[in-house]
Amino acid sequence: MKAHTKESQAAMTADAAIEILKKGNKRFVANQKADRDLLEQVSDTKSGQYPFATILSCIDSRVSAELIFDQGIGDIFSARVAGNIVNEDLLGSIEFACKLAGTKVVVILGHTACGAVKGACDDAKMGNLTTLLHKIKPAVRAVSEPADPSMRNSKNIDFVNNVVLKNVHLTIEDMRSLSPVLKQMEDNGEIKIVGAMYDIKNGEVTFLD
Repeated sequence: MKAHTKESQAAMTADAAIEILKKGNKRFVANQKADRDLLEQVSDTKSGQYPFATILSCIDSRVSAELIFDQGIGDIFSARVAGNIVNEDLLGSIEFACKLAGTKVVVILGHTACGAVKGACDDAKMGNLTTLLHKIKPAVRAVSEPADPSMRNSKNIDFVNNVVLKNVHLTIEDMRSLSPVLKQMEDNGEIKIVGAMYDIKNGEVTFLD
């Protein structure tokens, strides 16, 4: 499998980019990686890169976008931060990826049993992590059930995963409201911004409607 070129990137639609990611994840789950020479892709991309997708995911060591979507060198931009939230630096990076480097889809990728979300559910405080977790708190508050405070913590994995899902949706909303560049590109049909969830138990990615 060759690295993407300027021509193959330009010809790709957002829907086609999503389909490539879906097929890649199916290969990953089936343990049937695509036949690619990574060093050849290093050579192919030495004079330029033409990724087709941008993935914003958590720093969790189990959620490497390149691996779980079975992609190679030069295929995707991978932005990572605990809890897959957005700030000015991440938005600027993603604006570069889409507006200047030509990616066709932005995927906000949450994952089950997210440690950052657990920390937000437990109101954890530690240095700069406190500020980061504060950005996840709106998702905690937005999940109304269970109402019992004793059940709204990291010990309740169903609650945690519901907060993870809500956090993905809120991150998409934040991206659209805080980045006029990305919002305009989406409105013009140049890109799609979508959410997805990775299951750490089986390796499967589910794209959200």
